[in-house]
Amino acid sequence: MTSRFDRREEAKESVRRAGPRLGLLGPGGLLALAAVLVAAPAASSDALSRDLPAAAAAKIAPWVLAATEQGGEAPVLVLLEAQADLSKASAFGTKEKRGRFVTEALRKTAGESQAPLLARLAQLGVPHRSFYVVNAVALTAPREVVVELASRPDVRRIEGDARVAVELPKPEPEPILRAAITAVEPGITQTRAPEVWATGKTGVGIVVAGQDTGISWTHPALQSAYRGWNGTTASHDYNWHDSVHTSTGPCGANAVAPCDDNQHGTHTIGTVAGLSGANQIGMAPGAKWIGCRNMDGGNGTPSTYLECFEFFLAPYPVGGNPAEGDPAKAPHVTNNSWGCPASEGCAADSLRLAVAAQRAAGIFTSVSAGNSGSGCSTVSDPPAIYADSWVVGALSTGTTSIASFSSRGPVTLDGSGRTKPDIAAPGTSTRSSLPGGGYGSLSGTSMASPHVAGAVALLWSAQPALIGQVAQTERILGDSAILISTTSCGSTAGVRPNNVYGWGSLDVKAAVDLALVRPIVVSLSPATGPGTGGTAVTIIGTNFSTGATPPTVLFGGVASPSVVVNTSWSLVAVTPPHAAGAVDVTVTNPGGTPGTLGASYSYLASAATSFHTVVPCRAVDTRWTDGPNGGPILAAGQARSFPVGGTCGIPTDAVAVAVNLTAAGSEASGSLTVYSPGGAVPAAATTQFLPGRTRANWTFAQLGSGGSLGVSNGSAGSTHALIDVSGYFK
Repeated sequence: MTSRFDRREEAKESVRRAGPRLGLLGPGGLLALAAVLVAAPAASSDALSRDLPAAAAAKIAPWVLAATEQGGEAPVLVLLEAQADLSKASAFGTKEKRGRFVTEALRKTAGESQAPLLARLAQLGVPHRSFYVVNAVALTAPREVVVELASRPDVRRIEGDARVAVELPKPEPEPILRAAITAVEPGITQTRAPEVWATGKTGVGIVVAGQDTGISWTHPALQSAYRGWNGTTASHDYNWHDSVHTSTGPCGANAVAPCDDNQHGTHTIGTVAGLSGANQIGMAPGAKWIGCRNMDGGNGTPSTYLECFEFFLAPYPVGGNPAEGDPAKAPHVTNNSWGCPASEGCAADSLRLAVAAQRAAGIFTSVSAGNSGSGCSTVSDPPAIYADSWVVGALSTGTTSIASFSSRGPVTLDGSGRTKPDIAAPGTSTRSSLPGGGYGSLSGTSMASPHVAGAVALLWSAQPALIGQVAQTERILGDSAILISTTSCGSTAGVRPNNVYGWGSLDVKAAVDLALVRPIVVSLSPATGPGTGGTAVTIIGTNFSTGATPPTVLFGGVASPSVVVNTSWSLVAVTPPHAAGAVDVTVTNPGGTPGTLGASYSYLASAATSFHTVVPCRAVDTRWTDGPNGGPILAAGQARSFPVGGTCGIPTDAVAVAVNLTAAGSEASGSLTVYSPGGAVPAAATTQFLPGRTRANWTFAQLGSGGSLGVSNGSAGSTHALIDVSGYFK
């Protein structure tokens, strides 16, 4: 077979690389994606930038310089310097809370930092499209505008946003295309999905999104699984978005209903969730799907991919805008059977922050490795090169042999040497849905990735405690995979992950079995503790052993001296002495496997920090009618900051306080959490309450700047908060 690199060698040097973005092979396993690209001027980047200011030229991609050399305009993506800090997202225990935090943080950063740039573009009369999922602006501009923008201190980089024409594979012959085989597909069986179905878990409650060439939503194997279909009528708001805004193809532009102008997107989502009668083509037939078209007849750009990432982070109505997006409607998993090569303008870093945002929001991102094998370091295009993507190589279906076309690691494009792919799944002769109501078989890593996306839907349906816990989910998939040893591409025999198979062959039944016995650490309270240890910390998770021997709890590798299990989902562990800083917390059942929450507990910053007692004193009471630490009552979902430093003997430079937090007069059940206003609200509540009842709990809480203390009402009704302090750390 002919690899993308073989074809590139045959092309003239002046033609920029134009490989297949769809990770897709046609019938018979032969690569069926031949790229056609009109070459940019073949001048060197040195020559093109000779007359430009050095600082500006260094920010402009060579493709953009070449495309604007002769006075022409180029589609570009302007990346700004300011980027949102999403590091605190892991402190939120639920996917919904993480998604809202991430969305709001991204919107705030983009809104504040883009304002001067957008004002200048308005003065210049340059149409543009703003993004917040990555702080960037897409526009088409001539050389002089590009240079001006690159000269701005608030602009980090200007990359290309090119559209590349490709010849996509044709459907198989009509008799095969229309065949309605009432059986479980071989790839589905190979991953042991039917054995998970037999336990009653089919993906119910999980939403998987596909960004691709579109989706033919009325296909009999897909319609009932579409989230926008209620069995009688369809609502495409929040369930479908078209990022193609100029097109003469069959779907047109801005399609108001799911449409596929190729076949690829319909095929891939079918492998995720397709089912028609006994026709089992999908891994998770009980899951729902939503979609976004990121290519026009197979032509994508960095901006169309970003637009779909942004829609999935916070879906919005058809014809609406991202400001109307609701992160509560975000999918749990996304399938990405495509790649963005340099010929489309994608640099190594172009899409990285968008993938990182999905992960921070608790969305699992499954990505095809690409079809540039069998050489090493052929996992070479975003988003497959990223650490935050779970990258899938293709097995020859029915075997444990890697398909010859499947791309391999290590990743060299960004200089990381990162091991990829992460896992392997069936990817040859995969039969799935095609537009028009029929079925057909295709081969490629595009077919392997949906097997993994569907597997995550099954896993999260079977073990809801894993929902949004991307890192723990990846580890469970890896630990349960079937090891396939290799020494190829720098791999060591018997060691995984390796650069051909990753952790091994996907085994979703083994993954579900492991998830049901492995402790899963969801959240902790409090968020900080004394450097000398001795703080009682509540850990919320699942399947904790309630037998005579409690689980082992490690803080930064040091065992807790005391572990008391309250229930199978809640335990209290006393922190051991440890150096200052954030540490991993690991919980292991007797004879079981560990569950770890990374950097989830912070010891106070100074080894000299000590605890000082004060006469118990009420610092906050929202029942008071006035004063900075009084009313009004906390509204539903409200978080407020109170200046406790300087009151009750608490100095303004204290780093944490010991408090008794009381909820009173509550209208609805929920929780109160105390936290540092300078950071994210911790995932675990410090006080849970029922309507009309008073409930108190003692804990430590970190203080923010000036001795401020945050209180968050995690209920659907209002409640009063009372805080009594008994000591502080300084």
